[in-house]
Amino acid sequence: MASRVFKQVDVFTSVPFHGNPVAVVLNSDGLDTVEMQRIANWTNLSETTFVIPATEAGADYGVRIFTPGSELPFAGHPTIGTAHALLEAGLVVARDGQLVQQCGAGLVKLSVGDTATGERVIAFELPQPGVSELTDAQVDELRAIIGKDLVREAHPRLIDVGARWIVAQLADANAVITARPDLARMKLQDTHAGATGVVIFGAHAPGNSAAVEVRAFAPSCGVNEDPVCGSGNGCMAVFVRDSGQLGRFGRRFVASQGQVVGRAGLLQIGIEQDRITIGGAAVTCVDGTLMS
Repeated sequence: MASRVFKQVDVFTSVPFHGNPVAVVLNSDGLDTVEMQRIANWTNLSETTFVIPATEAGADYGVRIFTPGSELPFAGHPTIGTAHALLEAGLVVARDGQLVQQCGAGLVKLSVGDTATGERVIAFELPQPGVSELTDAQVDELRAIIGKDLVREAHPRLIDVGARWIVAQLADANAVITARPDLARMKLQDTHAGATGVVIFGAHAPGNSAAVEVRAFAPSCGVNEDPVCGSGNGCMAVFVRDSGQLGRFGRRFVASQGQVVGRAGLLQIGIEQDRITIGGAAVTCVDGTLMS
């Protein structure tokens, strides 16, 4: 039985138990895909990551990312959580505030910086998205699943960044918070569409510390609701940019997620013409050894 360094990191928060946890296995030598999937199913978190040696030039490390039921080529909060764990363990060092992660979606650039209060913030550059609008029939089905009216002027769309999210905008943040989707019906929709899940978002009232409220559902991946989702927020940012709403939200704003499931995640969104970044803090909640 092998002894493996293990951390559980809460992402998009600096306060333990307020963000989205990811399990990180820092030395995965000798584990095959079946064993990784078994461990990910056992941790029962939305994602578990396994650090592996990089094989591409320019990468500082490699990572494989698993939900309880499947492997993902990319996911946001596991990317930040894995980088945090490696930096904390002294296994990688940022060069000029930069790291490069190799994953199933390719090379992902990360920036590492500190706030004025000394809090470390890690941001990833979203993989280039593929975007396709939903048909009218698909939009009707999505509305029925969510149980809320959608902002049809900003047409719902499927956004692929490795994780494949169906994104829809609701009237406001309160509509997002009070939504009670039909998850069984959503699972069938996502399986048919080859989607990871559904992201909904809506604007907060002026004066709120966050510009938008976000929720992400992935029942087809064994995660009914992801507490705070990096890739989902990245796809929300693509949606904002591509639907012509930068004038409303700006190129830099804060998204909040997790209220409905008792969390308080905050994500820093950055939108440029050809580049989107998603950043936040992270804190280790479990530091120990995994026997496998």
